[in-house]
Amino acid sequence: MRLFILGFGYSAGHFVRRFGGAFSHIVGTVRDPARRDDPTGIEMHPFSGSDPDRTTAERVSEADVLLISIPPGSTGDPALGAFGNRLAGRRRKVVYLSTIGVYGDHGGGWVDESTPPQAALERTQMRIAAEQAWTDATGGEAAILRLAGIYGPGRNALVTLRAGTARRIIKPGQVFNRIHVHDIASAIMAAIHHPNGGIWNVCDDEPAPPQDVIAYAAQLMGVAPPPEEAFATAGMSAMARSFYASSARVSNAKLKRELGVTLACPTYRHGLDALWRAGEGH
Repeated sequence: MRLFILGFGYSAGHFVRRFGGAFSHIVGTVRDPARRDDPTGIEMHPFSGSDPDRTTAERVSEADVLLISIPPGSTGDPALGAFGNRLAGRRRKVVYLSTIGVYGDHGGGWVDESTPPQAALERTQMRIAAEQAWTDATGGEAAILRLAGIYGPGRNALVTLRAGTARRIIKPGQVFNRIHVHDIASAIMAAIHHPNGGIWNVCDDEPAPPQDVIAYAAQLMGVAPPPEEAFATAGMSAMARSFYASSARVSNAKLKRELGVTLACPTYRHGLDALWRAGEGH
């Protein structure tokens, strides 16, 4: 199989490190080649959202699997806009990495893939439109993976605590969903092998208040957690504050049932335990 990754970022890089051996050739795109940090043996091309070079377009045509992790913009999905005309004439698997943010606010209640998305924010509207565009472009055969908050090596509460940037923002009733990047890689591979398209939530078993994750990381490190800060008065950027506008518990039952994924890190505690044993935060 030949794999083409549109938007070679954190999740895609981890996927290649775990499963790259399953592909005969891997091609990826990055916005800024000078900042690339990818495993060796990957053919990499610059792509900033428009006017791809001829070789990049040809590689898309040749691919057996497309993995798309580029976020949409105000004019739509840049990957689909640039390469959509290359999708016809060849059967291939398309995996689109979306976000559970499309569900919007449910007051901490449970949601699943049958829950209608709520476009409360502009970025949510763009994500919903991109999901639909990829579904339409593939005749319903695209695998849409709605990812929860991503953590893993180099990106976790242990690291932020050690750096002194971790905060415990308290908003009563607020929960977030999260997923270890190792389990994202498993979900991507399962979606590639699944015969049909569809939508699957990729999250762990236990939505939890964000302050609980910081407190558990502090416990592992044997340090005092940062002081609690009330959400109402905490100094935060508009973007950071917007994430607290939505609270929902997202079910992963379909991921397990249809894709057969067994989570390596079913809760944030499992994930942080593994990261601590691997030396994170020391």
